[in-house]
Amino acid sequence: MAIGVALAAANLRPAVTSLASVLGDVRGSLGVSTAWTSLLTAVPTLCFGFAAFLAPWLGRRLGMARAVGLSLLVLTAGLVLRVVDGPAVVLGGTFIACAGIAVCNVLIPVVVKDSFPGRVGLITGVYTAALAAGAALGAAFTPGLESWLGSWRLAVGAWAFLSLAALVVWLAGARHGAPARTTASRGAAPKRSLVRSPLAWVITVFFGLQSLLAYTVMGWLPQILGDAGVDRTTAGLLLAITMVLGVPVSLIVPPLAARRPSQSGLVLGLGLLSMAGVAGLALAPAAAPGLWVVLVGLGMGMFPLALVMISLRTSSTADTARLSAMAQSIGYLISAAGPFAFGVLRGATGTWTVSMLLLVGLLALLTTLGWIAGRPRTV
Repeated sequence: MAIGVALAAANLRPAVTSLASVLGDVRGSLGVSTAWTSLLTAVPTLCFGFAAFLAPWLGRRLGMARAVGLSLLVLTAGLVLRVVDGPAVVLGGTFIACAGIAVCNVLIPVVVKDSFPGRVGLITGVYTAALAAGAALGAAFTPGLESWLGSWRLAVGAWAFLSLAALVVWLAGARHGAPARTTASRGAAPKRSLVRSPLAWVITVFFGLQSLLAYTVMGWLPQILGDAGVDRTTAGLLLAITMVLGVPVSLIVPPLAARRPSQSGLVLGLGLLSMAGVAGLALAPAAAPGLWVVLVGLGMGMFPLALVMISLRTSSTADTARLSAMAQSIGYLISAAGPFAFGVLRGATGTWTVSMLLLVGLLALLTTLGWIAGRPRTV
């Protein structure tokens, strides 16, 4: 089951980063507009938000393990579908693939809490490290695959083999490993809606703001560095570094968080690192771009910390499922506005400085909310 969790997690970002890494060739091949490209880049976060609402229902109907297996099957089908035809099919296939990812995003933390109750921090660390590694692999290897296979369609579609392998291992783990029970199996129906819980809203906005930071950086960092005089190859390498840093950070932060009654100190440390990196990119991007990128990459440890806090701030599997769905559905919808607004502000002001300083302010809010969410109590 642990191997299944890791392999499933490794498939939750290549669907996004593989296509993004060859997006120029996709545009040229399909002859599509900038508006279509903007819509394609917005599909993942929007789908993560909307489809996540269905995850708890699927978990109750099928059981957590079967629901994740079905989601991996949907992901595989979407990855294949989106490379077989024109612009509308690419959009539709991407939406289907991301719908599968969205359900996995919500339910795998529930499976972790249910199947590994004494090792939530460790397995969450493995999960988020594999997720970060998958994102980096999708970005790094797809251009090479395109050159080798001679087609962006084959290169992007090849990632379906990895998701198919994850599905096979997941089904074996769910059958022979510790079973992930349904949400209902842990007893009573929820006593009250999480919408009425102030802590649930703090965690939700905290999750949304850290996602906003991550997707803004992934979407705009090469352009920011390029406008500062950094060459394209170096800018791409620096973006890859931010993704790769997520692997060791994910292996360290969740176990540390799980061993502490309060995670507020970890939030403060990661928030200060992020603010220092973003402020450096805002005020002197070309002075030490490597340092700024490392600081931002380390600060993205907020993501695995947010995931493990969803488990730590709940007392039952049912509450974990509901909080995971609430935080990720609403949170990803919050994050979807970030890259768009960031670019619009850059166009209105003619400089990245205002956009970056606004991001520093949002990071201060993120750190404050994380400090509150990190206090030892449950929803």
